[in-house]
Amino acid sequence: MTYQDMKNALMMVDNPVARLELVMDFGAALPPVPDDAECHEIHGCASFVQICRRGTNFFATADSALVRGVVALIVAMVDGKSPDEIRKMDIWTEFAGLNLNLGAGRLNGVNSMIRFLQNL
Repeated sequence: MTYQDMKNALMMVDNPVARLELVMDFGAALPPVPDDAECHEIHGCASFVQICRRGTNFFATADSALVRGVVALIVAMVDGKSPDEIRKMDIWTEFAGLNLNLGAGRLNGVNSMIRFLQNL
């Protein structure tokens, strides 16, 4: 599923709880990380999170259903883009525009994920 598909699906749901359930569904649909992908643990997340890359394709894992969905959204935003293209993106503004009702701890993790991607 592309980021635009995910965003469109989220925009069709008004209920905040249902939106978070949809985010968890995105995480459940994450493809497995290929054996030859380069993976990095994201520090600053309350959960265990890895963002992995093979060329310009991004993959992720997380040990929490909600965080797995959040990282699925973030890696979908950057999938297929080079590090230079990612640095030019305003990932935080795009993510904030999804209007997900996340707590401060989860938002710290989002910041850590975005910071990692923008420093590739």
